Amino acid sequence: MDKFFAEQLLKTALANPAASFRDGQWEAIDALVNRREKLLVVQRTGWGKSSVYFISTKIFRDQGFGPTIIVSPLLALMRNQIEAAERLGLVAATINSTNRSNWPSITRQVVSNVVDCLFVSPEQLAKDSFVDDVLSPISDRIALMVIDEAHCISDWGHDFRPDYRRIASILQQVPENTPVLATTATANNRVVNDIINQLGNIGIQRGPLSRAGLRLQSEVLPDQASRLAWLARVIPSLEGTGIVYTSTTRDAEQVAQWLRLKGIAAEAYHGSVESDEFEDSNTYRIHLEDLLMRNRIKVLVATSALGMGYDKPDLAFVFHYQAPGSVVSYYQQVGRAGRGVANSVGVLLSGEEDNQIQDFFRRAAFPPEQHVEDLLQALEDSDGMSTLELEARTNLSRGQIEKVLKLLRAENPSPVIKDANKWQRTPVRYVMDRDRISHLERQRQREWDEVGSYIATQSCKMEFLGKSLDDETVRPCGVCVSCTGVPVISPQIDQNMVHEAGVFLKHSEGVIKPRKRFVPGAFSEYGWSGNIAAALQASEGRFLSRWGDAGWGTTVAKAKHDNLFGDELVEAMSEMIKDRWQPKIDWVCSVPSLNHPTLVPEFAQKLANRLGLPFVDVVTKAKVNAPQKEQQNSFHQCRNLDGVFHVSPEIPAGDVLLVDDVIDSGWTFTTIAALLRQAGCGQVYPAALASSSVSS
Repeated sequence: MDKFFAEQLLKTALANPAASFRDGQWEAIDALVNRREKLLVVQRTGWGKSSVYFISTKIFRDQGFGPTIIVSPLLALMRNQIEAAERLGLVAATINSTNRSNWPSITRQVVSNVVDCLFVSPEQLAKDSFVDDVLSPISDRIALMVIDEAHCISDWGHDFRPDYRRIASILQQVPENTPVLATTATANNRVVNDIINQLGNIGIQRGPLSRAGLRLQSEVLPDQASRLAWLARVIPSLEGTGIVYTSTTRDAEQVAQWLRLKGIAAEAYHGSVESDEFEDSNTYRIHLEDLLMRNRIKVLVATSALGMGYDKPDLAFVFHYQAPGSVVSYYQQVGRAGRGVANSVGVLLSGEEDNQIQDFFRRAAFPPEQHVEDLLQALEDSDGMSTLELEARTNLSRGQIEKVLKLLRAENPSPVIKDANKWQRTPVRYVMDRDRISHLERQRQREWDEVGSYIATQSCKMEFLGKSLDDETVRPCGVCVSCTGVPVISPQIDQNMVHEAGVFLKHSEGVIKPRKRFVPGAFSEYGWSGNIAAALQASEGRFLSRWGDAGWGTTVAKAKHDNLFGDELVEAMSEMIKDRWQPKIDWVCSVPSLNHPTLVPEFAQKLANRLGLPFVDVVTKAKVNAPQKEQQNSFHQCRNLDGVFHVSPEIPAGDVLLVDDVIDSGWTFTTIAALLRQAGCGQVYPAALASSSVSS
């Protein structure tokens, strides 16, 4: 196949008769199609990696080869690329978690050679059923294997996914001369070497990673109110649309809410975002992506869920509300901007909470050894267990169980297998590699330290990023704050706006949604099971703050440590209840504690006085139980509360405000509300000073 014919396909794919190959594109196609090689391509986002594998696929299909298999980590990436494939006349399909009902028909189309290219998520690739039903029947005629965003294969990478580890073993099941293309825009030498170790003999093609016209700047604004004020001032002054990245889901929601309050068309985007107008989270995310793509909103406030695969060439700005965990991750995110416009801006704001957030992420990256041992022991003692059964047996949350299983499934051979919906232990001996994990944790700490160096550096910002990615061609960009000596965007902040943002943060209470179903088998003493009857349910409640956060969260944390909730928290809670929540309540009671018997009741008494209502201490503890914070899933959280509380049969008439200091799972409120209502109470409104839940 010659370059001229391949370039005609490029013109067709791009619907541009003047299109020509960028440096390296034809060379990559030539290596795959004519020499049937393995190739790792490290090129900046927007270079055109997908054109390489779509044109190669078209050539292979015209020559009578089977389909291309594309391992792709994000649904957004799949959607955009399926559309691109169809422009070239290719029949593209995907197997992922959102189209489960279509799997049988797609599988038949793949096996019968109707599909030209199949996109599959790494999670599906890791399933034995996919290997048995899809890959094995076509393994001897696969034209090309593509590993998109290949840095995910490396545990050195900024977005490591354990399921990618299975790729190496999958490649052993296809003929040795099957071409393989691995692509990424964010791989330094350490990641590249890890990919080589896993995939074997593979060629490397690297291109320059700097992006002309992207003007970079960093600003240290420690408190969130200052950053909110900065965003509210700057965003309306800029032409075009952009993205504001946050480190957490709740910050994405909060920042978007603030910007809307200031008249800016903003929406939050994260992995669990939802709307009543859409059937599921995935459909809603597609809608949000489309709103930004068509410039129907000014900004998406997003977590890292909006990253790889989202390609909007005219994106004008990318701001970071908090610092990401590595310079490589920052490059990947800020590189969303300026692909198709001459001038764009990327400003990294950093604050006092950044260290705490990144420390949490680092500690959560790998499951504790005890979690692994508990899960393996549970499977060892059984004939197989579902995830729900593992929750009851191990006192691990679903997320913790899934993290352990991902780690174990990435081993080859694996110490666990899944048969139908049951996990089983295999004879494979497993010992957690403590040294490797400690090494990775230290490396991620060094990567976080490098972020601090980027923020502080007086040298070229783009050059700093390029060197971190081992780009030997990088040179000073001439347009960043360091190169020009002039701020890309003024760091000036309106102090009146800062005050307004501070008030907003203190008024950013959250909703306590009532539980609707008792966990089966958990409440044997109380005799509860199944759906919670409406007559026993709590009403919707409120929490004043998020534990340790800006607004009241830090105040609550310090007050709890000092064992005294002062008058300012009484006033703040009273204001929230009377001015913004306004539930109909007739009296107040509190959640009891044996360890701190007076802390919450005294606060609830003062709150009741401030509200002009009676405080009645009707809930007591009937027995000692383990700390609720030690219970990791709903079964153990409920069983730990079974028979613990007692409600006086003599309770006042009317509706009650049920007060506690901190809420996490909400099961304590649910349990006491059911007991109160069994005793004849009216509506029960839960109220807490703070939520410690990471999902709130």
